[in-house]
Amino acid sequence: MKRLILHALLLFAAPYAAAADYPAKPIRLVVPFGAGSNTDILARTMAARMAESWGQQVVVDNRPGAGGNIGTDLVAKAPPDGYTIVLGAASVLAINQSLYSQMPYDSATAFAPITNMVKTTNVLIVSPSLPAKSVKELIAYGKANPGKLTYASAGAGGTIHLSAELFKSMAGVSMEHVAYKSSPLAHIDMISGQVHAMFDAMPTALPQVKAGKLRPLAVTTAKRSAQLPELPTIAEAALPGYEAAGWFGFAAPAGTPRDVVNKLNREIVRILKLPDVRERLVAQGAEPVGDSPEEFATFIKAEAAKWGKVIKTRNLKIE
Repeated sequence: MKRLILHALLLFAAPYAAAADYPAKPIRLVVPFGAGSNTDILARTMAARMAESWGQQVVVDNRPGAGGNIGTDLVAKAPPDGYTIVLGAASVLAINQSLYSQMPYDSATAFAPITNMVKTTNVLIVSPSLPAKSVKELIAYGKANPGKLTYASAGAGGTIHLSAELFKSMAGVSMEHVAYKSSPLAHIDMISGQVHAMFDAMPTALPQVKAGKLRPLAVTTAKRSAQLPELPTIAEAALPGYEAAGWFGFAAPAGTPRDVVNKLNREIVRILKLPDVRERLVAQGAEPVGDSPEEFATFIKAEAAKWGKVIKTRNLKIE
């Protein structure tokens, strides 16, 4: 009997001991999108600071494919010990569950939310070969040239893809979707004129816009962006009521000890409050968030419902 009691106590105490020592080895931070993507840029910013603070490597592991589902599924099925976590976009944590006919994981139950890292402004950019210089001109061009317009995304799903679908619905314009593994790959074809438009996240779009390689028309959020204050919102420019924004947050496998989740949350939120980190993120067009695990869980649920409705209305489905 004493042995049974001792064994039970050890099992009960094990997660707390692990949490107290965490991290005792390198952490694998999975990015379910390609190198150079918006998620990758954000992940590397955080990984370097976390490693400095904890004295343990935080290794960024890019696992793109299937709209982010491949890398995210890897985390969903990883041991729930806090040593494999994901920096996921809205797509993999809230949207793909409604968009894909078959999913390898259930985003509502597979993860322990840690914190929403940032919210991002999406910007409507077009190829310099396209004659449209405004949102109204883009809509007019699309209506005058049915079946000719194409738009890129960094993979099916996510607010980059669905921002365009919402735009198509409200503007009454036909645009063919061309999915890429990352934004940088899409930019190459846009610059050459092979693809016409894209609703991209500000951090990845901004360098090409500032270099004059891609033309910005408007931002997708309700308010103008501080990075491109001269740009109108899509609602201002042509479509009242239009609004869409991206976000990126950390999650661990479901069942990860709560003390480990809390420790990760405290560290990430601390880093987001550092003046130089905050300044860097804002300059890239990202708004630092850093909420609690509970707040992030509630937010994910609300986003899943919002975009699920858009997917159903647009009759979108990926087999």
